[in-house]
Amino acid sequence: MKQSIFDVNLKTIGMVNVDLESIEAINSEAYKSYIKVLYLNEGFEIKVDFNVYHTTGPTLFFISPNQVLSIEKLGKQSGRLVFYNRDFYCIQLHDEEVACDGLLFNNINNMPMTVIPQQDATFIEYLFSRIEDEFELKDGSLEEMIRTYLKQLLIKSTRLWKVQHLDGVMAARPNNDLEFFRKFTQLVEANFKEKHNVADYADLLVIAPKTLTHRFKRLKLPQPNEIIKNRIMLEAKRLLIHTDRTAKEIAYTLGYDDPAYFSRLFFIKTGEPPSGFRSKYLSKHEPKQI
Repeated sequence: MKQSIFDVNLKTIGMVNVDLESIEAINSEAYKSYIKVLYLNEGFEIKVDFNVYHTTGPTLFFISPNQVLSIEKLGKQSGRLVFYNRDFYCIQLHDEEVACDGLLFNNINNMPMTVIPQQDATFIEYLFSRIEDEFELKDGSLEEMIRTYLKQLLIKSTRLWKVQHLDGVMAARPNNDLEFFRKFTQLVEANFKEKHNVADYADLLVIAPKTLTHRFKRLKLPQPNEIIKNRIMLEAKRLLIHTDRTAKEIAYTLGYDDPAYFSRLFFIKTGEPPSGFRSKYLSKHEPKQI
């Protein structure tokens, strides 16, 4: 398997083709700790956490380290996977929407993909080819050049994502409204194991709980309480499927001192008890041969 990689002073970025040679490694734990950008053409089937996506043309996927990626079916053309760590690219000082915690990753819709319109596919392919060329050149400016191309890729992808996945009214909102809902998403991602109530996040945002709820309603977004509970349930599902922890242990991990209450909440949100969800999912999703 051919892999290009830059790894200097804890800063890592690499690229690998998505094909028969690399599929086993990509589906393993080898790349799990990295932030990943996946570029696929028609015919792929991939699973991100518990959602399955089928590509019908050029498509980009944005996978965070806490998400579980599995490529279930390959397309006729090989794809590209760029993987990097936060030390290589994460604009935390400026906290821009194209940072590693921006709209493309851990977004409020839990939607990790954007379809590439035909008129933009050439530009996206150009950026990937330039990154590949930089790895081949091995020039002293490689790090900054690749970071520049990566930033262009994220900016362009963010623009496309907003058009495709935000309500038309929301997409046209001033940047401060987009920043508000992105900030809430970040806070949920960082605190969902300890903070379960809207009031907790209203405190962090220094606003009243009613103000937070009304603002989300005005922006035509899901209610804050639903977003918090959905994030908790997603993590619970991940732990049920990808670890051997009991429901009681998972409840404690997610900040619930009363496992029975957690199990009731899980049932209300999913329609199944934790043990039933685990058994049903594992029986339906035996490993596939590619």
